[in-house]
Formats: sequence, structure tokens, C-alpha cells
Amino acid sequence: MDPADKMIEKAEEDAAHTMTTQHTEQHEPAETLGRTATSSTSSSSSSSSSDISAEERNTGTISRLATQRDDVVDLERHATALSRIQTIRSQHSATVGASLKSRQSRKPLPEFGAGKPYPPLLPEREEYVVEFDGVDDPLHAQNWTLKKKILTAAMLGFTTLTSAFGSSIFSAATRVVAFKYGVSTTVGVLGTSFYVLGFATGPILWAPFSELKGRRLPLVLASFGFSVFSVAVATGKDLQTILICRFFSGFFGACPLTCVAAVFSDMFNNRTRGMAITIFSMTVFTGPLLAPFIGGFIVMSELGWRWTEYIVTIMGFVAFTLNLLFLSESYPPIILVSKAAELRRRTKNWGIHAKQEEIEIDVRELLEKNFSRPLRMLVTEPIVLLLSIYMAFIYGLLYLFLTAYPLVFQGVHHMNLGVGGLPFFGMITGQLLAGTVIFIRQPSYQKKLAANNDVPVPEWRLPEVIVGGACFAVGIFWFGWTGYKESIHWIVPTLSGILIGFGLLSIFLQALNYLVDAYLMFAASAIAANTFLRSLCGAAFPLFAQQMFQGMGIQWAATLLGCIALALVPVPVWFLLKGAKIREKSQYAPTPKPPEAQE
Repeated sequence: MDPADKMIEKAEEDAAHTMTTQHTEQHEPAETLGRTATSSTSSSSSSSSSDISAEERNTGTISRLATQRDDVVDLERHATALSRIQTIRSQHSATVGASLKSRQSRKPLPEFGAGKPYPPLLPEREEYVVEFDGVDDPLHAQNWTLKKKILTAAMLGFTTLTSAFGSSIFSAATRVVAFKYGVSTTVGVLGTSFYVLGFATGPILWAPFSELKGRRLPLVLASFGFSVFSVAVATGKDLQTILICRFFSGFFGACPLTCVAAVFSDMFNNRTRGMAITIFSMTVFTGPLLAPFIGGFIVMSELGWRWTEYIVTIMGFVAFTLNLLFLSESYPPIILVSKAAELRRRTKNWGIHAKQEEIEIDVRELLEKNFSRPLRMLVTEPIVLLLSIYMAFIYGLLYLFLTAYPLVFQGVHHMNLGVGGLPFFGMITGQLLAGTVIFIRQPSYQKKLAANNDVPVPEWRLPEVIVGGACFAVGIFWFGWTGYKESIHWIVPTLSGILIGFGLLSIFLQALNYLVDAYLMFAASAIAANTFLRSLCGAAFPLFAQQMFQGMGIQWAATLLGCIALALVPVPVWFLLKGAKIREKSQYAPTPKPPEAQE
């Protein structure tokens, strides 16, 4: 028996003897933001090892006895440590099953069995809860190496790009599929709308799943499901099979749109999170704009329309393989579950556990508390609701332009399928410009953050939203009034895409950052609520785009959309002025009230 086992056996004997007496040691409440929960389980356990040699105690083997550290007082005072503990405890308390009320029973307690009496009560349960070992614990995702963070961000960026790319590549095949199966073009557009409808319904599952079981599992499962249903679309023998499988492709493809931003909030702190989410937002919007011209050239070639889906399938399986082999869990509660499992195995102490393992799943509570949380936030949180309406409008226009651009560049300027998709690079250029501007402004944001003791004020994100909203509206007017007649050179409406793309990304990116900063521990649910509403608009807008632009005329249809865009500009202005007071009344927003100087 090695020295560690001797210590463990001795501690178990003493613990078994002392558990029959009343546990008199005073403990702080579980809600206290300190590390007393990781102190020694009892004084008897500490004293029981006094007769074991110092050599045995210093063998380096993991022991479950004394977990109190000499620097625990300093650790308790560390702002980052306290913030992380508060976040983890809040995540736990708001997760379905954290309360055991759902498992209460009026049935009589069964006998212990085999003639054994009930064992004595265990010591305070909180003493066996594992936590992170200080602010520099390498297990915490924010302490990963820069290389690992970059590789993880690249993998998840590609996964998100694949999902967004798949949403619009089918638009190039709409007329061909409609002709092949003898339906109208509007019915053919359902191939895109059903996919985006999957974006709307998927987060209802993926958001709570990511908060309950971590980020890695849903991302791996979703990548696989996305790839399988993409194969089904490519090989579908009838239209109904194609449309149904397109919906489920979008359902599984919604997972990265819901969870990836939450992974970035796990990995990056307040100073760098905005830059990381910039990359995420660019993949969300660049993907749909890259796909049409690629799909157009594929449909025009000998490959045929089915290869638009085969390309997506290949990308999906690449993303699945990368996530399966290289993606590490970033969600702190689930990381602690793994840590507790290792400690149980190596110390043979079955009492060691993570707070997340105290959760008992109840179907009713799951439906009421977790699956409905994104919808409840959408209804009860003014910030989530109004920003979701704003982002839903611009997201709907993103997919509406998949119809409007062909009407201008293929209809008015007589370009073919492939070349007619190239003007989307005007919007892509605008998005790259927006991302560059936000990167340039990041140092000034970090200075303000440092001056505010690293406490983010979400309203600092809103100036870009306001400027982007104005540019977006101007770009729509420009597009409509320069693209409705052939006598105006095609480069003029193409250049309008710079303002449209700049506005799209500025609004979406900084509004998303605002939601993450305001609802940090519930970022996945807030984003899911946002994704639900904007995806409904993304699914609906393409269905009436052709009738709208042909019936009203390109210039007047664009004028209507531009006026709506102008009417939504005051939304971020209101939050800039009153956002702090609104968040004070929220039951989900943990962001503290900013200092008076910052208001």
C-alpha cells in the first residue's frame, strides 16, 4: 500500500467514527463568493494524518485530505477568481435540475437492503465540491495557450462558415430545381426558407443543451447531423425529401450559430472577447454571400445542382472531424465535472463532485425552465426583444438580397448565374471594412475597460451599431435607385453593397457583443432567442422578395426597406442612453451598474 493510500485509509476510519457525532463546524453559505468550500472536510480529517510521516505527505500523489491553501485568503480577494466563482454559481443555480424539488416523493423510504441500517449522515456536501485552482488554473478555458485558443477559434469559425454557406448555396439552384420538379419559383425558394427556418427552431434545443452538457457535445453531434442531412438533400429523389432534409440541415446547422459565441465568451476575457466575436460574426455573414456565385458556376457546369449540396457535405464532414478530434470542452461547469471524475478515480473518494453533478434532470422542469428560457428572455427582456427585432430585419434583408441581387444583375444587367453572384463581393468588402474598423477601435475600448477595473459596460458597444444603422439605410436607398435601370452602370449598385455590408456587420457584431456583455452567463440563451426571431425573418423574406421587387419596382421596394431601416436606428440610441437602468431591472443580466462617470 503506497503512502497516499495509507493516508486515505486512515482518514476514512476517522471520518467514519466522527460522522456519528454532530457536525459542529460552522460553514459559510454556499452562495458566499469565497473558497471556504474547498477547505479541509473536518478538523478530524486533518488531525488524522498527523501521525503519518512528512515523507508520505509529500510524495506528490494526489490526496483528497487537505485542500485548504495558504494563499486562500488572497485568492478570495482576487477579483477574477470571485467573478468566475460568481459566474459558475449563477450558472448552476439557473440550470435545470439544480433544485432537487422535482425529485421529491411522498412514497415511504425503502429499506437500505441486506439487513443494513442506514449509514450516518455525511459531512457538509459543499466541502466535496471541486473548484478551479486560482485564476491561473490551466483547466479554465481563459487560461488556455494563445495557440490553442486560435486553433479552436479557427475550427469553430470554419464550422460556422459551413453552416452559413449551406444556407444560401441552394439559392443558385432554385430555378433549376423548380423546373425539374414542375413547381413555381416561389416553391423552389422554400429550399432556402426551410433551411433558415431550421436556424429558427434549432436554438431552442442547442442553447439549453450547451448550458447543461457543455459546448463540445452539441457541436460534435450537430456537425455530424448537418453533414448527414446535406447528403440526403444531394441524393433526394423528390422535392419533399429535399425540402424536409434542408430543414433538418438548418436545424443542426443552427448549433454553431448558437454555441460558438458562447465558446468565445468561455475562452476570452472582457478585453479580447469582442475581437473573437468579430471573427464569428464575419463567418455568419460572409458565408451566405460567398455561396451564390460558387453555386451559380456549379449549376452552370456539368456537375449539376446536386453538387451544390455535395460541396456542403464535404465541408460538413471536415468540420465534424476537426471538432471530434481537436475540440476541447470550454464550459467551466463541465470542465469541473471532468476534474471531479479524475479526482474520484485517483483518490477513491466517491464524495468528490462538481456542482453540475448535483443536477437531476426532470422532463417537466427541463421544458419549463430550460427549453423555454430563450423564448422567455425574448418576451420579458426589452434589450433582447428590440435588438432581436433590429437584427431580424437586417438578417431577413441578407436573404432577401439573394433574390434582389439576381433581379438587378441578372434581370436588368443580363449577367449569368455565376457572374451575377460576383456583385455580392461589394457587401463582403463592406463587412471586411466594418471588421477592420472594430479592430482598430479595440485598443480604445480596452483602455476604457482597464479604467473601469475590467468591468465591461455593454453600452460601449453601441456607437458602431448607430453608425452602421445609418450606413445600412443609405446603402439600401443607393442600391434601389441605381439598380433599377440598365443605363446606370452595374458597378454603381455594386458599390452600394459596401455601405450595406458595413452596416450589416456593424449592427450584427456589436449588437451581439452587447448581448454577450449584458447576459454573460446566459449568453447562449440570449443569442438563441435572437437567432430564433431573426431566422424567422430570414426564412420569410425570400418568399415575398420577388413579388415585392417586381410588383413595386426595384427602386420603390428599396425605398420602403430603407425607411424601415431608418426607423430602427433610434433603438441602439435608446439603449446607449438608458441601457444601464434597463439592465438593473433584469433577472438575467448580471452586469453590475456602471459607475456614474461612465454613464
